[in-house]
Formats: sequence, C-alpha cells, structure tokens
Amino acid sequence: MPRNLQLLRSAFHQVQQRHPFTIDAIVVLPDHLHCLWTLPKSDANYSSRWRLLKSEFSRHCPSRYKRQRSQSRQHKGEQAIWQRRFWEHQIRDEADLIRHVDYIHYNPVRHGFVEAPKDWVYSSFHRFVQREIYEEHWRANETMNFSAEVGQE
Repeated sequence: MPRNLQLLRSAFHQVQQRHPFTIDAIVVLPDHLHCLWTLPKSDANYSSRWRLLKSEFSRHCPSRYKRQRSQSRQHKGEQAIWQRRFWEHQIRDEADLIRHVDYIHYNPVRHGFVEAPKDWVYSSFHRFVQREIYEEHWRANETMNFSAEVGQE
C-alpha cells in the first residue's frame, strides 16, 4: 500500500476515534477523493471532521507532496496539500443514496484511470461486490452519465 494511502487511512482512523462516523462509500484518486459518511444522530459536524482529517494527514505527509504556500496559507499555518473547502450534500432518500454511491464508485472510470470500477483498488467498490450489492463487472467499459446535481455539490 502506498505510504500516502497509509497516512490517509491513519488520519481517518484518528478522527473517527474522537469524532465517530461511518464511511459508507469512498474512492481515493491521485488528486482528490469522494466519500459518503454517516454521522451519529444529532451530529452534523462534517466541517470539523474534514478539518481534523486534513490536519492529521498534512502533519505526516512527506514534504515532496506539499506545494508552495501562499501568504494566506502561511499566515493561517496551513499546508498546501488540500483545497480549502469541500462540497457537502445531505442524502435525501434511497434513490439519492444510490446515485451518489454509484458516482463515487464510477469516478475512476470517469476520470480515465481505469476502464471498470473493479480495476481501481482504492475504492469501497470491492466491499460492495463482496456484499453482492454490485456485480464485479458493474459498468465495465460503459459510459455512465450523472445528473448535474450528483458529484457537483
């Protein structure tokens, strides 16, 4: 497993220990990631979790992956690894959940990294295959289109 992926897993684990959440679906790509979380009832604090996750990862990330920091980032003590914000979307119903999970798992194909979701190892897709939610060859060599609201939050 690549070192940065180990660091990312460790960061997720550290944050989950202090601020519980479940990762329902995830894909990690070379320059971004998508994930779907379930937080405890009466807790909608995604922002703190993302901030802690980025901070934990950044503290241990090798310097060769850190870009030059702007004055603003230097002033705030931020590394230049992550974009400053994230897009959040609250799942509305079962159909919305399915659309977003499909979007997450199809993302490596959409970006041209692989021809089928099964070929991307840094994804929860394989867990979904094991649970028989997807067939192993789901969307292999297919083009999948999503509505404008999916993945653009």
